[in-house]
Amino acid sequence: MQGKLLGMAAIVAALLAPGAAADGFRSGPVIEGFGKVAYVKQTFPVAKDQHFKVVFDTGEQGKEGDINRTLDSMARFLNMHGAAGVPLENIQLALVLHGKAAWDALTDDAHQRKLAKPNPNSVLLQALLDKGARIIVCGQTAAYLGIDNNMLAPGVEMSLSAMTAHAQLAQQGYSLNPF
Repeated sequence: MQGKLLGMAAIVAALLAPGAAADGFRSGPVIEGFGKVAYVKQTFPVAKDQHFKVVFDTGEQGKEGDINRTLDSMARFLNMHGAAGVPLENIQLALVLHGKAAWDALTDDAHQRKLAKPNPNSVLLQALLDKGARIIVCGQTAAYLGIDNNMLAPGVEMSLSAMTAHAQLAQQGYSLNPF
């Protein structure tokens, strides 16, 4: 009984902590303000020495004025595993953007010129890059959309194609996130 009470106390403390949302989800500890996560009682626990090399993929641009859902999922991945005690240096993430999602990797200035509004992803994009994530734009998409390398946010990479980027990352040991 005492164990259950301590567990409940930990959950309540987590929910009342700074950044906690009313629904029990909160951002951080790796990227504040994005990638909200919930407490989970694990029966298939993550080892503290676990290593991850995961590539995300999207062709979907964020909805009007919202951040790209896949960028937020990357922040959630970092926050979940950081909260579970996995050191940041054990987590390598990459994102391959193609299709209209390529617009979400532009600088604010380029986004403003091309789409007549600032890039709502700028802050999160930079936070992910600062934490070591790789953001890779499909060069074939970029050519089709008229996106030059100098239009990409600093740190964003241009690949020959999305297919090429995935093949290269797979050879480097990255697994594809299935959604």
